[in-house]
Amino acid sequence: MNVTSLAANADTQQFLTFKLAGEEYGVGILSVQEIRGWSAVTAIPHSPNWLLGVINLRGAVVPIIDLRIKFNFAKADYNEFTVVIILNVGARVTGIVVDGVSDVITLADEQIKPAPSLGSNTDTSHIIGFGTLDERMRILMDVEKLMASADLGSIKSLQ
Repeated sequence: MNVTSLAANADTQQFLTFKLAGEEYGVGILSVQEIRGWSAVTAIPHSPNWLLGVINLRGAVVPIIDLRIKFNFAKADYNEFTVVIILNVGARVTGIVVDGVSDVITLADEQIKPAPSLGSNTDTSHIIGFGTLDERMRILMDVEKLMASADLGSIKSLQ
């Protein structure tokens, strides 16, 4: 590998892309621990509706969040096609329920456009930007900021 290709690699990022309510999203591949099929969760009384419950993952209690509910999309049925992406977020492990995983994509910095300002009624703090590849746009999310938002702080007490 020559110095030029090393420099080019420094200007790219990899994202795991997934489907949610007909749109494609991406999360940084380095935050992904594993991808699992749907399994039943243990519900937690008096928890927000987007916090489905917890699972036991090799001895660790992992909260499972339904992003459809969190983003105010229509709720989906959980079946054999439902996917849970297990993420490492800071010192925590959290699972997010998505409709399906697409693939891993590599985007150069110039392929990522910043999120526009949509006014005070729309929280876009968890959106890194919009990545375009093969004429398709993906919404790229910062999982640290998504999980650090005020109402997600309640899951800290579960771990």
